[in-house]
Amino acid sequence: MALKRGFFLLIGLSSLLLGLLGIVLPLLPTVPFILLSAYCFARSNDRLHAWLMAHPWFSKALLDWQTHRSMESRLKRRAALMTCISFLISILVVSQLWLKIMLACMLTGLLIFLWQIPDSTAQARE
Repeated sequence: MALKRGFFLLIGLSSLLLGLLGIVLPLLPTVPFILLSAYCFARSNDRLHAWLMAHPWFSKALLDWQTHRSMESRLKRRAALMTCISFLISILVVSQLWLKIMLACMLTGLLIFLWQIPDSTAQARE
C-alpha cells in the first residue's frame, strides 16, 4: 500500500511540475497535468490534494471538472488560443510535410475534444 501511495505521489509531483512549466512553455499543456496531479494527490497525499483544490489559480477549474466534467467558456477559449499558437509555431518550425500534417491533425483533434467539454458557465446559469 505504501508503494502505491509513493507511486501516486511521485506521479502527482512530476505532473504538477510539468503543469507549472506548461504555464510558460508553449508546447507543454498545463490543464491535463494539473488534473493528473489532483487525481494522484487524492490517492496519495491529503494535504497536497487539499492545497491544490484550494489553490487560487486551479481550484475553480478543478472543482468544475471534478463535479460536472466541465470548463468555463473563458478558460476553454484561452486553452484553444494557446493550443493554436503552440501548434502553429510547431508547424512553421518543422520542415517535413508529414510532421506538419500530423501536427495539424493533432491540433484538430485537441480542438474538437476541447469544444465538446460542457460549459460550466452555462450550467451555473441553469
